[in-house]
Amino acid sequence: MEITVAKDAGYCFGVRDAVKLAFEAAEEYGNVYMLGDVVHNERVVENLADAGAKVVDSLDEIPDGAPVLFRAHGTATEVWDQARGKNIRIIDATCPLVQDIHDEVRRTSEDGRQVIIIGDHGHDEVVGIASQARTPIVVATPDEARQLRKMKRAAVVSQSTQMIENVQAIINVLMTKVYDLHFVNTICFPTKRNHEQIKRLAAESDLMIVIGSFTSANSKRLTQLAGERNADTYQVTGKDALKPEWFDGVNKIGISAGASTPDELIAEVRAGIEEICAELVV
Repeated sequence: MEITVAKDAGYCFGVRDAVKLAFEAAEEYGNVYMLGDVVHNERVVENLADAGAKVVDSLDEIPDGAPVLFRAHGTATEVWDQARGKNIRIIDATCPLVQDIHDEVRRTSEDGRQVIIIGDHGHDEVVGIASQARTPIVVATPDEARQLRKMKRAAVVSQSTQMIENVQAIINVLMTKVYDLHFVNTICFPTKRNHEQIKRLAAESDLMIVIGSFTSANSKRLTQLAGERNADTYQVTGKDALKPEWFDGVNKIGISAGASTPDELIAEVRAGIEEICAELVV
């Protein structure tokens, strides 16, 4: 039995830094508050809650002088403005690569271009990006792009965890809609790297396991990419979701994990697979 874990499976540097900041803030201040989960992974959220990280629905729930941590996905400008007007301590855990997208959108919006964002409607990161422009348009699929009116000048960015195949398909449509089209490829390099790794690993393996929350957009995209190349692909949130029948007669197993998946969870799932395979051999 051969088990291969993708080289860069799990935490990207932006998530790792955000989680580290959250734990450090909870230790320093006793509690730290967040508008929503710091990352999309149940294990991480539980560990942070135990450490003193509290999820709230609005800034009004945060006591005077207490710290609020703005998450890796980025935060809408109106929330920043509201926070600055309150007596709370702001800890900025925005991923630097997401911040780059914010900066690009502001520049192009100020240049008078229509901003088009390729991304998932309502996703935390997309909401933050959209808040940087005056009248942004969010497009999730090529079909949605086909519904757009023709326009003279537009700038296009994407959610950092988009699949390049989807971005390319949408750009092909937008080229027929926009006379002067400015495109910046804002898919982050950890996403590009992880997508390429899982494409190769899925093609080389008899079975693929993707570890990640079903609330995690990047984990679901890894599962999609693997499934397109290997029909025996399964997404799990932990070792308890593994089923022995998946591994019967399998020789080569590939493992990858979403950017919000901690190292300890990857190790636990691998150990669970090894236990199942050992029992099958017996």
